[in-house]
Amino acid sequence: MTSQTLALNRQVALVTGASSGLGRATALALAQAGAEIVLLARSADDLQQVTTELGSRGRRGIALPGDLADEHYILNAVQRTIDPRCIDQDVNAAGIDVPRAVVHLTTSDWDYVVDVNLRAPFLLARAVFPHMRQARRGTIINISSMAGKRGWANAAAYCASKFGLTGFTQALAAEGKAHGIRVCILYPGEMATHWGAWSSTERQARPAEALPVTKALPPAEVASLIVWMAAAPAELVRNEVTISPLEEQGWP
Repeated sequence: MTSQTLALNRQVALVTGASSGLGRATALALAQAGAEIVLLARSADDLQQVTTELGSRGRRGIALPGDLADEHYILNAVQRTIDPRCIDQDVNAAGIDVPRAVVHLTTSDWDYVVDVNLRAPFLLARAVFPHMRQARRGTIINISSMAGKRGWANAAAYCASKFGLTGFTQALAAEGKAHGIRVCILYPGEMATHWGAWSSTERQARPAEALPVTKALPPAEVASLIVWMAAAPAELVRNEVTISPLEEQGWP
C-alpha cells in the first residue's frame, strides 16, 4: 500500500504523537500525499527532527510541542493552526499506558492515561469541529488498539480509555454526518514502534513468544492506510477499520 500522491494537496493535517512511531509515520505519509502538517507531541527535539525530515522532502511541517494532557496547550495549538487555515484532517495517534494491576494503579496514573488517550481527542474534536462544520468537510481519525475491543489484565486504564474512544468516535460520527465531517476509528494490531514489537500493555497480557518482531505491522504500512482513509471519496464512509498481522488473527 502506498500513499496517494498529492491526494491531500493543500490540505492541513494535525497529527498528535507525531514525534515517533505511528504518529511520525503518519505525518510523513500525509505530507507525501500533499498535506501541510501540524505536529503535536511532548518532545520538542524529536518534533524538530520530523519537521527537518519533512523539509528535506520538500514538505511543510509546523512543530508545536507540549503535553496533550494540558487543555490550554491543545486549544492554543488549534488556534495557532486555525488562524491562517482550516484543519482538514485530525489524526489522534498519541497514546500512553501504565501497565499495572488495578490495585496498584494510582488515581494520577488513571487520570493521565485517560487524559492523553481519550480526553485529548475530545478536546481536539471540540476545537476543530466548528471550523470543519463551517467548511462542510473534514476527517477525524482516532487511533485505538485491539485493547479497545478486548480488556486485558494489568491494562485497566489503557483499555478503558480505548473502549471510551470507540463510543466517543461513534457519537462524533453521528454528529458530523449531516455536516460533511467523517469520523473514523482505527484498530491496529501489533506494531513495530518505539514501544517494541508490541506495546508494554500488550506485553503484559501475552506470552513472550506470541508474536515475533518480524510479524509486527510496520508503522509506515499503517500510515498508508490512514492516508487512504483521509483521502477516500466523500461518499465512501468508513467509521471503523481494523488492521492486524496475518499471524495475529488466530488470537481469540
